[in-house]
Amino acid sequence: MKFGFPSFGNIRNYGEFVVSFDKRTRNANWVFEHITSDRLLRKDQEAVDRTKCQFTEDSSIHPYFRATNEDYKSSGYDRGHLAAAGNYRHSQISTDQTFLLSNISPQVGKGFNRDAWNSLEKLVRAIARKNKSVYLCTGPLYLPQHDDNDGKLYVKYEVIGKNHVAVPTHFFKIVIIETNTGDYEQLSFVMPNKALPPDVPLKNYLVPVESVERAAGLLFFEKLPKNKLIKVNHSKR
Repeated sequence: MKFGFPSFGNIRNYGEFVVSFDKRTRNANWVFEHITSDRLLRKDQEAVDRTKCQFTEDSSIHPYFRATNEDYKSSGYDRGHLAAAGNYRHSQISTDQTFLLSNISPQVGKGFNRDAWNSLEKLVRAIARKNKSVYLCTGPLYLPQHDDNDGKLYVKYEVIGKNHVAVPTHFFKIVIIETNTGDYEQLSFVMPNKALPPDVPLKNYLVPVESVERAAGLLFFEKLPKNKLIKVNHSKR
């Protein structure tokens, strides 16, 4: 967290990642990670068995405000990771922690969680393997959309289960790449929570980080030295 916290509400440290939890929506506000290439390795003596992982309620959150597996049952949504399980193949315990429901949001399955969002997670890991490290901030968005009846903008989102877990309209992922030369590059993605066309490249979901900050009410990587930020969304500064 050396580059700053996006906000300070209901923060939980799970060792490998940090979560700010929104008790109203039963989703995270954001999840912060720091990934290095060595921590992506699956070591034989510490092989991770994903079949042993189970989605689990976060007991650190009061029962009034936590999501449960029952909320997702028959909802039509996947339990989508914010901190990806694939980022922690070096440790069974670390992988297990990503299955806490405080790190999970309702995501459309086919076309999003299992496809486009998964591709973005794989891209981040590929970047981490080629660079010194990667810092990530991931979270949900609830963006306004025009109503067909009156043309006005409304923020509308579905809720699922008896705990009324909010279904985000979009998700963001802010990526800071620490290069092997000690400089930094930034990528800012926003993807709608729906089945996305398989032929659309991930670069099409790049947006200015300022637009994500305004929408989320958060400031990302505020303490990052700007004189060392050499690229933003693949463009030189």
